[in-house]
Amino acid sequence: MIFIFFKCNFMEDNTQLFESLWERTIEYGKTNIELIKLKLLDKVSDLISSLIPPVIVFSLVGFFLFFLSFGLAFWLGEIIGNAYYGYFLVAALYGIVAIIVHLFIHNRIKKIVSDYIIRKLLK
Repeated sequence: MIFIFFKCNFMEDNTQLFESLWERTIEYGKTNIELIKLKLLDKVSDLISSLIPPVIVFSLVGFFLFFLSFGLAFWLGEIIGNAYYGYFLVAALYGIVAIIVHLFIHNRIKKIVSDYIIRKLLK
């Protein structure tokens, strides 16, 4: 009878120990998930905040080029004699620049941007 008492008491201790261990494991898992979420949020916010200033600068440069193109088109059209010829010349200039960028610089730009994003995410 004493053996049965020790066996039951031992089983209860193991059950309580297992339940305690299981609860700690669940809490550890929840804490790790929360930590991963916070680290991901930190990386994403860092990446977005570092991309906003260049986007603003590129937007301003885009507006500058937009109005410069109109002025150049009007000016060239006035020199040539027809306004639409000026627009054709400016469009041809942008087409040539786009072809050159696509053929020679496209891969470099892509590599620079992807390296920057990876560096920011792994920081």
